[in-house]
Amino acid sequence: MKVLNLQCAHQHEFEGWFGSEDDFASQLARGLVSCPLCGDARIEKKLSAPRLNLRTGRGGEAAPAAGTTVALSNHAMNPELASLQARMLQALREVVANTEDVGERFADEARAMHHGEAAHRQIRGQASPQEALELMEEGIDVIALPMVPAVKETLQ
Repeated sequence: MKVLNLQCAHQHEFEGWFGSEDDFASQLARGLVSCPLCGDARIEKKLSAPRLNLRTGRGGEAAPAAGTTVALSNHAMNPELASLQARMLQALREVVANTEDVGERFADEARAMHHGEAAHRQIRGQASPQEALELMEEGIDVIALPMVPAVKETLQ
């Protein structure tokens, strides 16, 4: 199993697991590899550190504790960005889990609830920028959220 550090054209970093280097190249060529955050298929492989299973070293130093991975890389990870991406995905997943998807009927459903013609509930869906503006002008609270592929899927 090959674990590769990948990055999309929008600088989102993620990890991919593949059977081999050839498996990665094949999936990439067929457009099967995409960013879990934005769905971009323009993916590049970053430097990946191998897992090193070290036994007792020659100088008598102790090997790392069981289950410890020694990582070597000159690729500077940005922990703040990774944390922000993770929090954003978690928040969007909570929105998906706690709302009803009304699809393209969003504007109609929001209006019906606002005017008391439908029961109030948490909904999400699609609306054009014009529809969203009209809803706001009518005093209906709406918020635009990015619905990236990773929100609806469990990352493997």
